[in-house]
Order: sequence, then structure tokens, then C-alpha cells
Amino acid sequence: MYSKEEAQRIKHEFWIAFAEKYPRKWVLYDTKIKDFSLKFHVDNKKAEVMFSMENRDTEKRYAYFDKLLSLQAILLDEYEPEAIFEKDVYLENKTLSKVWVEKSGISVNNRATWDEIFDFFNDKMDVFERFFFEFEDFIKDI
Repeated sequence: MYSKEEAQRIKHEFWIAFAEKYPRKWVLYDTKIKDFSLKFHVDNKKAEVMFSMENRDTEKRYAYFDKLLSLQAILLDEYEPEAIFEKDVYLENKTLSKVWVEKSGISVNNRATWDEIFDFFNDKMDVFERFFFEFEDFIKDI
């Protein structure tokens, strides 16, 4: 078990090492769509790459999710066959919608899995970004 400070230090080192291995600018929050972003997530059990819709206006959040849902067959067939769609994800302080892929059996606390996580992040985020750029105008138009 790590102290809070040690866990923060490990995560900080993780993100620095990732940026050094894959030094590129990711889209992430720069989608030009309010509360619609691409995200990396890693913890001590799994890593995820996702489209995250966090708009507090449920109708708007659902509108963006429904846009992605209408493209589901294309995303699954041509880009990422393992993408998961979830309309309502309940977190302790908010509800969001997301489309994501995950890799389990890894841990940010286990440096031996870092390269595997980095490669997963790079490969999957590249796929999600290409999909986003292809359908960006359609997604934005709600």
C-alpha cells in the first residue's frame, strides 16, 4: 500500500515517462465541443481510453452520446471492435456518458506494465482521434 504522496509521485512519473515515449500533442480536451473530450485513465487495475461526455445538461450529454451511438457500427467495424458504449456512468460527484476501450490486468503502480499501458494508450487514442476527426462535424452538429 502506498501513501497518498507516494501514489501521486508514481502517477506523476508515469505520465512523464508516457510523454517521453510518445511525445505528441493529443486532442484530449481540445475537441472544440464543451464537455466532450478524449481521455486517458489508468489506475491499479486497468487502463482506459475514452470519449467522455460530461455536460451537466442531461439532454445535451445524451445528444452527443446519441451521435456516437448512431456511428456505433462504423466505430466497431472500421476503427475499434472492442469499444463499449455506456449512456450513464455514475461517479460520486457527477454522471457522464462514455465510449471506451480498456485493458485490464495492469497497474500504474507496477512499472513492469508501464510499456504495455503506454502502447495501449498510443494505439487506442490514435484510433479514437482518427475516428473523431473523420466525424467531428457530424458530432458537433446537435
